[in-house]
Amino acid sequence: MASISMKSRAFILMMAVLGAVSIGMGVVQWHSTNMVQFIAYLAIALLASGLKVSLPGVSGNMSVNFLFVLLSIQELGLAQALIVGGLAAMVQIFWNPRTRPKMVHVIFNICSMATAVAFSYVVYHTLSGYMNARGALVFAAVAYFFGNTFPVAVIISLTEGKALRSIWKECYFWSFPYYLLGAGIAGFVGFLNQHIGWQTSLLVLPSVYVIYRSYRLYLGKLEDEKRHVEEMASLHLRTIEALALAIEAKDHTTHDHLQRVRVYAMEVAKELKVTDDEMEALRAAALLHDIGKLAVPEHIINKPGRLTPEEFEKMKIHPVVGAEILEQVKFPYPVAPIVLSHHEKWDGTGYPHGLKGEEIPIGSRILAAVDCLDALASDRQYRRAMDLDEAMAAVAERSGKCFDPRVVDVLKVRYRELEKIAQSKASEISHARLSTDVKVERGAAPAAGFEASNQAAKAPGADFLSSIASARQEAQMLFELSHDLGSSLSLNETLSLFSARLKRMVAYDAIAVYLKQDQELIPEFVTGDNFRLFTSLRIPVGQGLSGWVAQHAKPIINGNPSVEPGYLNDPSKFSTLRSALAVPLSGLNGVAGVLTLYRLEKDDFSQDDLRVLMAISSKLAVSVENALKFRQAEDSATVDYLTGLPNARSMFIHLDQEIARCKRTDESMTVMVCDLDGFKQVNDRFGHLEGNRVLRLFADRLKETCREYDYVARMGGDEFVIIIPGLKPNAIQQKIAVLEEIAIAVGVEVTGQELLNVSVGHAYYEKINVDAEHLLCEADRSMYVTKKAHHAMLPADGSMVDFGANASLVN
Repeated sequence: MASISMKSRAFILMMAVLGAVSIGMGVVQWHSTNMVQFIAYLAIALLASGLKVSLPGVSGNMSVNFLFVLLSIQELGLAQALIVGGLAAMVQIFWNPRTRPKMVHVIFNICSMATAVAFSYVVYHTLSGYMNARGALVFAAVAYFFGNTFPVAVIISLTEGKALRSIWKECYFWSFPYYLLGAGIAGFVGFLNQHIGWQTSLLVLPSVYVIYRSYRLYLGKLEDEKRHVEEMASLHLRTIEALALAIEAKDHTTHDHLQRVRVYAMEVAKELKVTDDEMEALRAAALLHDIGKLAVPEHIINKPGRLTPEEFEKMKIHPVVGAEILEQVKFPYPVAPIVLSHHEKWDGTGYPHGLKGEEIPIGSRILAAVDCLDALASDRQYRRAMDLDEAMAAVAERSGKCFDPRVVDVLKVRYRELEKIAQSKASEISHARLSTDVKVERGAAPAAGFEASNQAAKAPGADFLSSIASARQEAQMLFELSHDLGSSLSLNETLSLFSARLKRMVAYDAIAVYLKQDQELIPEFVTGDNFRLFTSLRIPVGQGLSGWVAQHAKPIINGNPSVEPGYLNDPSKFSTLRSALAVPLSGLNGVAGVLTLYRLEKDDFSQDDLRVLMAISSKLAVSVENALKFRQAEDSATVDYLTGLPNARSMFIHLDQEIARCKRTDESMTVMVCDLDGFKQVNDRFGHLEGNRVLRLFADRLKETCREYDYVARMGGDEFVIIIPGLKPNAIQQKIAVLEEIAIAVGVEVTGQELLNVSVGHAYYEKINVDAEHLLCEADRSMYVTKKAHHAMLPADGSMVDFGANASLVN
């Protein structure tokens, strides 16, 4: 009794009291009867008790003695029926048992049987006064069924922790029709007894055996189905463990971690009394919650340091990918939602969906806390393990922020006990390991062949003096090349000098230096065979030969040039270049570009060629980065950062050059100054970001409407200058009208209203001796006259009007 719970003890005591009361009732009501009939019924009932079947899934059994119990209730007194039922129960207990019966089991079963017999006896004899005997016998059979099966189901539920309803329904309720059939047989035997004699009851022996065989067949089928379900469940579990091995192949720190997390999670789930489906889902999710890491690059997973923001963004996809993978498995319980949400936090600051509190599945909340606890207490690539107490303190500190307080409370009470359980179970689990370190001896080469090299094997008697001389020459050339790389800040000069120097060390038929811009490689310098074709290439990072090198920051030797996107990868065309050597240009800010050499012969580059390029690639990368910074600084001095147009400084230089050209060639030129009307109103009503958008769109439209050799610049603010060589006076008003249409259209596109227009002034240059400043002053004065006229014609509501070409004043 010491191992039985208080509820179970109370129920056993209650049944013992009811059984004692029932036996007392039998003793009080004892009366003499036909002893031969009583002994015959008792003997057959005892024999029938030996015909018992085990119930699937629980520690119980059933026999077919109920038929003679019903006959005893109908034909004999209460005392005799109790003796038949009690002795039949004892035979059922002690005949060929699975385990040795305990005294508490014997007492409970005899008392339960006595209670069921007494209850049925009372029901039968009470109802016999109101209906015929056969009807009363049916109700007595129903009463006996409930009295015999329900208490047993209750005690099994209390002792084995299983649902009462499922036990009674799955293990006993299927036999209810047999009790009704037994009632019918007992009624028929009673009818025969009245007209022929009680000996006819012996004719039911074949019926007893038939019922027993029916029991055996039905329960045998249930047992087969149960075995099949268990085999499927075992297969499911082995499949899950195999998937967990796939995770281990990617992240070698996870195998023990996953097994330990499963132990912790299942024990916490039992403490929180989660449902059976949630329990099974958590069992699978504990092993598979990191399966989404298969989509995360291995260098991020195993990085021996803190992640960068970009790396963490990549890492954050693993719950989403893991859930998508597991949704394809079609688990019979909700595994994918647990995996999807196991990085959500109690306060809503987690990922991927920012769930908080009870919105997070209970399995995810349990998994998040135990996963963190075991991770803190385990060695990782980026830190040493914490002491278990320190790890628990760290988890407890985040209770109510990152983790469900209920889960943390369970862990605080039981974490040392759970650690012992995890360690004991770890020794029981067979740790299957993948053969990732094995060396496979067979297999000469892949179908496509190895990466080739034309390095010739040196003869044993090679002249070592010539080797020393060659090494000294190479070192001198590398020194000179490294020195020359820093001699110029012009990118074109740097790359031209580099290509000439490099050819003396590594021969090539074509060279291309691709620079990385956004997610494309743009050819910055190309010379040699097929240079026109290489100049036109735009190679997405990750595609083709050079794109792969840029993405992975690793070199390729003797690659196929035809795989470059846009190069001669058309089978109908002939590619003249057959081999390529590409190395990444890794500077201070990552891969800045790719240096690729091409040759006409296949597999023509050697490991020495690769070694030379790798030795100088980092120096070239730094020189390229410096030259690009210098170019950017130059551009920022002459280009407006917002619109990309030349700025005022650049415009004055260009205008001086144009005036000098017009003087030499005796040509005319028109300078137009444009000022946007209503631009302040756009800024005030829609904000400066929309104002900037107006300026960019207006600048783009100006460039689109001008000729290739016209010059468009931004003076500052909302003022633009257009230098138009050769524009005749009679075409000026037509040009102004076009500019006004552009301004109105841009305003409508950005604000949805006609808030913008443009005031245009112009100065016409033809055979006069003026400088750039004087010409701009004239155009600017003309523009302000036009603006003043525009303001005079502005409607009261502040909206723009179409002035037409004639409204623009000209000087």
